[in-house]
Amino acid sequence: MDIRIDKRLKTPVYLQIVSAIKQEIAAGVVTQERILPSERVLAKMLGVHRNTVAKAYSELKGQGLIESYPGVGYRVYDSRQEAGMDLVAAGSQRRRGKKVNWLDQIKPEYLDMTVTFDELFQRFSQPDKISLGSGIAATGLYDREKLSRRIADIVSHEGKKQYFYSPYQGDEDLRRQVASYLSTKGIKATTRQIQILTETNQALDFLITLLVKPGDVVITEEPVSPDTYRAIGLAGARLVTLPVDEDGMQCQYLEQMIQQWKPRLLCLNSSFHDPTGQLLSVERRKEILRLSEKYRLPVIEYDEASELYYDVPPISPMKVFDRLENVVYIYSFSLTFVPGLSLAFVVANADLIRRLSYLVSVRLVAMDWMTQRLLAGYLAEGIYYRKLSDYRAEYRKKRDLVLAALDGMRGLGVEYEKPKGGIYVWCRLPEGVDSKEFNARAYSNGISVLPGYVFYPARNGGRDRVRLNFSYETPKRLEAGMEIFRRSLRECLAKRASET
Repeated sequence: MDIRIDKRLKTPVYLQIVSAIKQEIAAGVVTQERILPSERVLAKMLGVHRNTVAKAYSELKGQGLIESYPGVGYRVYDSRQEAGMDLVAAGSQRRRGKKVNWLDQIKPEYLDMTVTFDELFQRFSQPDKISLGSGIAATGLYDREKLSRRIADIVSHEGKKQYFYSPYQGDEDLRRQVASYLSTKGIKATTRQIQILTETNQALDFLITLLVKPGDVVITEEPVSPDTYRAIGLAGARLVTLPVDEDGMQCQYLEQMIQQWKPRLLCLNSSFHDPTGQLLSVERRKEILRLSEKYRLPVIEYDEASELYYDVPPISPMKVFDRLENVVYIYSFSLTFVPGLSLAFVVANADLIRRLSYLVSVRLVAMDWMTQRLLAGYLAEGIYYRKLSDYRAEYRKKRDLVLAALDGMRGLGVEYEKPKGGIYVWCRLPEGVDSKEFNARAYSNGISVLPGYVFYPARNGGRDRVRLNFSYETPKRLEAGMEIFRRSLRECLAKRASET
């Protein structure tokens, strides 16, 4: 097949591919029943994204020119098949009309999205694999029988209340309890300044939808969670990043970048950063706030791990020092509450919260009423506060187990910085071991990790890193997982040695 594309043309590339294949079919160059190259192969031949080829093939299928067969691939439609039909069947075949090309209908920004992070993250649900990749709360810290009775009590005591629905700003009692909880962190807020949501990613997505326009610039740290940079990218904004070191986001060039880019937002993970585990220093928190006040720059501070400190006392959130309400603070209970019952909240200027609540009312029919009532009760009775100590003890024990295993691999070239809190270890692989290759080998051996490159929006870093999570698995499975980690490293190193 001789397909030539010109990216300088206004005609979309996928339509150029469609036109070229149609011409070859019409000229008899590509004959009936001819097997076409797979999406992956044709994409490599043309130097385009695989989704572009998939979109072209979908259009050709919709026009009735090619067919797809499981295990075979795409081939040119054989009109001789229809010749063998009776007239009624043939007429029925022709009357079906044209099939909608759904790939053509989807917005481009959603069509060419990578699904790598989602696929890797969801591997925690596969029982035959040990998950060292997914940030999920530990199980078993809340007694199941007591939890079941409490849920039953909530349902039975609500009477005729429509408990499948709650106010769009969140359950009022829960917001009161959250305000009390915030006071323990040094943050003063009223219920009018609090919006309840399901989790951090949802809160960030709603805020970006509310505040960011196509073409805006958003500054964030790097490496950065894929959920953050994808939400920014889907809003049509441009991402500008600053590197992270042992004290969090580097700030020495921040003012220069603000002057140059005139950003819409600054977005960062201040406490036990995902994936590096670093803690933004007090000095840098104050410097970011100084620049926020000087340039009227909104700051989104998201946090799900500040309560998970092991070796150092907690640092107050930036929101504590926020005199002018420039900071939007997002907190998540996902790592310190019952797994699967996730809640988060946003604390911000009351006018912003009011508009955010309106957006929630447009997007959501209902929020998780049961979890809101459950968490409100645990906060009111002090149970949640006591459980925080249990989570810290549990996670500290698991962290030390993983670090001890990594210490035994230093001879292989493994390096890491001991996280003072949080649930992640940002691990450097031995020289020459690629994280993508290592991830595939580790998974085939029975564990899942997250390769470091997924935390770099341009995929220009992290090929020597993996993120290890220690919160979810039991100590016994963590020990087994780290032994598989060691074996997988040895196999990668042996393969590299055999190729040199």
